[in-house]
Amino acid sequence: MLPGEDFPKETLHTTLGIELTEHGDGFVKGFVPVTDRVKQELGLVHGGVYAAMAEGFCSAGTWIARQGEGMVVSGQQNDTSFLRPVTEGTVYADCRARHRGRTTWVWECEFTNEEGKLCALSRVTIAIRPPRA
Repeated sequence: MLPGEDFPKETLHTTLGIELTEHGDGFVKGFVPVTDRVKQELGLVHGGVYAAMAEGFCSAGTWIARQGEGMVVSGQQNDTSFLRPVTEGTVYADCRARHRGRTTWVWECEFTNEEGKLCALSRVTIAIRPPRA
């Protein structure tokens, strides 16, 4: 998702084809192509794909903003609601920081299909902690 020697090269995101395309002050955007590897048995995009995108993108966005402080960020809570099934095309994510606290950030993510229709919503809380000794 993010380039750098400190990051693993083969992750859930690389396996599923999830790509982070933009990031800035309190926002992250990306997408995943709808292939068989991201579908569940009924041919729909698996709910876990939305949750993985949300947590990964929100963790990345928090880390980008706080990386100079030497803190560790990780998902603390992830609530994803599935609104519209997707069976083909691409799923797009647009994640926005709604709260930027000292020890937690809260994000909201909107997932849309190629027609711009809302498919899922996520609210993700990211914990910010000092590294373990």
